[in-house]
Amino acid sequence: MTDLGLVASSCGGLDTRFTAELAKPAAARGWRLAITLTPTAARWLDEAGGFPALADTTDLPIRSISRLPGEPRPHPDPQTFLFAPASANSIAKLALGIADNQALTLLGDVLGSPGITIVVAYQIQDTRVHHPAWQRHLDTLTEAGVRLYRLDPRRPWSGALDLLPGSP
Repeated sequence: MTDLGLVASSCGGLDTRFTAELAKPAAARGWRLAITLTPTAARWLDEAGGFPALADTTDLPIRSISRLPGEPRPHPDPQTFLFAPASANSIAKLALGIADNQALTLLGDVLGSPGITIVVAYQIQDTRVHHPAWQRHLDTLTEAGVRLYRLDPRRPWSGALDLLPGSP
């Protein structure tokens, strides 16, 4: 079984689509999920009652906060990451190297590293593409080797899984 760092930020559909369309299908494909959520994503999922179903997809703890010094590392070091759904805010922070939560610290620590695959499936408002910095953020991530995928509310999010390297 190969480890997949599955990371999520707070976007519409997180509470209804993340587990059903990403976590469960990834686990069914043979990935062992090391799940990290932004603090707000964790709050959203908790309020929606989605933690038990998500926890059933992995044998590892679901992370949203940093560990304290001396605490053991709860996750392995995956070679493959899927950040989905990624918000416009999280895309900007990742591209700029801002690591103000555990999820962005995790991704920022491996961004651009040889042998690491990162797929970022983002969800944005159509108007976001007109922001002058938006394309620069996408270009920065692409130059770092990130595979980008725009989530479409009319399609299953599981399409992002097809950008991951071959079946584990």
